[in-house]
Amino acid sequence: MKLYYSPGACSLAPHIVAREAGIGLELEKVDIPNKRTAGGDDYWKINPKGYVPALRLDDGAILTEANVVCQYLADRKPESGLAPKPGTMERFRLLEALSFVSSEVHKQIGALFNPAMTDEMKEVQKGTIGRRFNALEQMLEGKQYVCGDTFTIADAYLFTVLNWTGMLQIDTAQWPHIRAYMARIAERPKVQEAMKEEGLTG
Repeated sequence: MKLYYSPGACSLAPHIVAREAGIGLELEKVDIPNKRTAGGDDYWKINPKGYVPALRLDDGAILTEANVVCQYLADRKPESGLAPKPGTMERFRLLEALSFVSSEVHKQIGALFNPAMTDEMKEVQKGTIGRRFNALEQMLEGKQYVCGDTFTIADAYLFTVLNWTGMLQIDTAQWPHIRAYMARIAERPKVQEAMKEEGLTG
């Protein structure tokens, strides 16, 4: 399988999941602004949505959307414990967390990357992000990970998008549980491996 990625983008989440699950992936970097892969291919032809991640399966099929790619990888290695068994309440709690991360954390933080946003628009957006962080702070209280005491694919995804707060200069000091959570995830060896592979750390 091949993962099309851009360093530090949401494609870092399935990269982390693959490493945590012990799944070997071929990686191909994508120049998102120019829609070209490192190998010179037109990325539009690989993923018409134009963004990462895209996972090329062994049969040539392409799977997209970070939370779906993460689930696919986790279900290939159920013994990894990265996703609870389908049909269980634990699985639905995972899906609930993934949905929150995707629509309320990823999209809200990601909006700040839009160069057309004025300073006034950014302040409004940061207010929305603050409300989502207030909810997340409560969700993380008394927990090691977003779904409890076990690291799951939701943590790989949440950590990836929370990591953008640094480059966007969003101060997380008022959310101590979020800060502690980010530090905890960053210490995981497989997370460190993935970030180093993408050139995000030394």
